Amino acid sequence: MVEFLDAVRHLDPHITVILAVALLIAFGFEVVNGFHDTANAVTTVIYTRTLRPIPAVFFSGFCNFLGVLLGGTAIAFSIVHLLPVELLIEANSRAAIAMVLSLLVAGLAWNLSTWYVGLPVSSSHTLIGSILGVGMAHSLLSGHGPFGGVNWTKAGEVGLSLFISPLIGFASAAILLRIARRTVPDPELYEPPPADPEARPPWWIRGVLVGTCGGVSLAHGSNDGQKGMGLIMLVLMGLLPASFALNLRHDAGAQETRQAAERLKVMLMAAHPEDRYQAIRDLDSLIRDLDGKISLREVPVEQRWRIHSTIFRLDRQLDGVTAATANSPADPRETINGPRKELRGAIEYVPTWVIVGVALCLGIGTTVGYKRIVVTVAEKIGKSHLTYAQGASAEVVAMATIGMADLGGLPVSTTQVLSSGVAGTMWANRSGVQGATVRNILLAWLLTLPASMLLAAGLYLFSHAVIGH
Repeated sequence: MVEFLDAVRHLDPHITVILAVALLIAFGFEVVNGFHDTANAVTTVIYTRTLRPIPAVFFSGFCNFLGVLLGGTAIAFSIVHLLPVELLIEANSRAAIAMVLSLLVAGLAWNLSTWYVGLPVSSSHTLIGSILGVGMAHSLLSGHGPFGGVNWTKAGEVGLSLFISPLIGFASAAILLRIARRTVPDPELYEPPPADPEARPPWWIRGVLVGTCGGVSLAHGSNDGQKGMGLIMLVLMGLLPASFALNLRHDAGAQETRQAAERLKVMLMAAHPEDRYQAIRDLDSLIRDLDGKISLREVPVEQRWRIHSTIFRLDRQLDGVTAATANSPADPRETINGPRKELRGAIEYVPTWVIVGVALCLGIGTTVGYKRIVVTVAEKIGKSHLTYAQGASAEVVAMATIGMADLGGLPVSTTQVLSSGVAGTMWANRSGVQGATVRNILLAWLLTLPASMLLAAGLYLFSHAVIGH
């Protein structure tokens, strides 16, 4: 927070206002994400009468808060790296400002509009679509064609995880319900709750449902909270690169980064140096820039973004090195990954105040505005009321799927995993699904990515035309 306050103190007043608006929208996106996506986590405990609505949403909000604090930052930089960060190199340029504001406004607008009509769409899709849209629009204006401004390799990895996760949710929840029918033949578990509003499920089912609600909320906080961190880091790197291009918190960061660069250079020189010319050249530049420095704070302000860009470019080049040597007898990937991780540590970090801010926003958002999505998921997907076993199966699958995605550093959609899990249990239970609702949800899922891309690109092109270069 000290770096942020110091940087803001020296900003032009107009840029300060833009920064404040951008951060307000970014944190607002996380509040909306809270009540838009986390409604899925509380649906089953509310509709199986395991918990009353108010305790359920406060419990889920607290678990979301903890999930953000405990979740790490790998997914945050999966989001950041969808764009070549070099696009934001001219931090105070009008183009960079327009880009950041366009993707924020597009993401928030689509999320709010789909929440208003009660459609459980993916905030992950929305955010990623907005980033891709501004990247393509910027590339088009720069003369590189519409496809030059996006890291399509990373976009493909993210897109695949978002595409596969709802299929996993549907199939796994259906299979789990079928297994439960055979192994736990208690008819009470497979019938809708009794009409008595005071009726509660068996104690052990209540424990499972409360536990999985907490688990889904923790996993959601970890996964989606990191997306919010990535969004805010785009804002900070775009508008305050001198303060946020490098990790200034590490007292020995420059020394460790230089030593990692020296080790990498030795490794690359020993293995086909003629194929690694650009990487070795960048390593030499990095070693020179950090020579004699202990802390990254000692790096002159005007050199910080250059060092960030060098490390970022090196990391991309090392992808090629590891891929090219993957099948060789002397596979250096394991030795390269250690110093490579140390290099990343100099630029891939999230300040504590950002983590806590995102945690608070996601937790608060969970406690408000949840009803629209809850009603859709619980009442409008299936033709009958959600049973205890269906709720437990959908929640267990969602918790496991999102948790595994966290371990792999991949962003997935809580909304899609849990909604498809509920649909899978309805299909497995032969209770039927409501075709109109499922069609609307599928249509919204299909439209979210292109709609947010077009909205963000349109906003960026409009703002570019208005404010110029």
